[in-house]
Amino acid sequence: MFANLNDRLKQSLKAWTLSMIRSDLEPAVTAARPATNEYGLDPFGFSLEYSLSAMAPFVWLYKHYFRVVATGLERLPKGRVLVVANHSGQLPFDAAMIGISLMAEPAAKPPRAIRSMVEKWAPTLPYISVLLSRMGQVVGTPENARRLLEAEEALLVFPEGVKGLNKLFRKRYQLQDFGLGFMRLALETNTPVVPVAVIGAEEQAPAFFDAKSIAKLLHMPAMPITPTILPLPLPSRYYIQFGEPLVFTGSPHDEDAELEKKVKTVKAALQAMLNRGLKERKSIYL
Repeated sequence: MFANLNDRLKQSLKAWTLSMIRSDLEPAVTAARPATNEYGLDPFGFSLEYSLSAMAPFVWLYKHYFRVVATGLERLPKGRVLVVANHSGQLPFDAAMIGISLMAEPAAKPPRAIRSMVEKWAPTLPYISVLLSRMGQVVGTPENARRLLEAEEALLVFPEGVKGLNKLFRKRYQLQDFGLGFMRLALETNTPVVPVAVIGAEEQAPAFFDAKSIAKLLHMPAMPITPTILPLPLPSRYYIQFGEPLVFTGSPHDEDAELEKKVKTVKAALQAMLNRGLKERKSIYL
């Protein structure tokens, strides 16, 4: 009896979550469907149906909590593309909001199921590895990124890494050092780079101190101390702006100094977008 009740509850929950997102994301089911095996999974373990069900609370956050304003989505080219964004907020709600914008916004034609690179330590967390793979997240290795781009996927990268995600509030909207890996990939695969400025995530969980000793004890890259109760963020309003595609030429095997020049071009474009967006923002939480 209890087993049947549990099955009915699961079916009801699935129907409820799908109904929440159907009006916003149903077009993406066909437009963004990847090639899958008999189990409905792509080679990395991504399941669009699972992802859509898991997205229901994030769609609510997108529309009613962060009240995201997304612009410039029409600039995203078709086919393979590297979406390069600033990173902040202690927890990667910024990545989720970028992903929802590409699936739910009317300007996203066609809808895109964007894939993102995660830190190598993230899948070591309990119950996280399967969730990440089913949601389309991939461990950030050059091999994984190359395979996705060669399959004409849209790939989201945060060149600041955890340095950006966990930076202190006094450094808000100041881009941290960019890695060179995304530029090598762009040159190797002939992929355009689209800078994306995210404004609002810095204020969702402002960190005033990094408890490095605790982070080391827990084998984590950082332990930011914030006035919020993580994972509950403050309801800061998100503004996401997609910039003009940048196309680079050259060899992926160039010296680091040569690649650094190209990376600085992307970083400067993204910082200019952030500065402009901050000037235009009228309020943080309204």
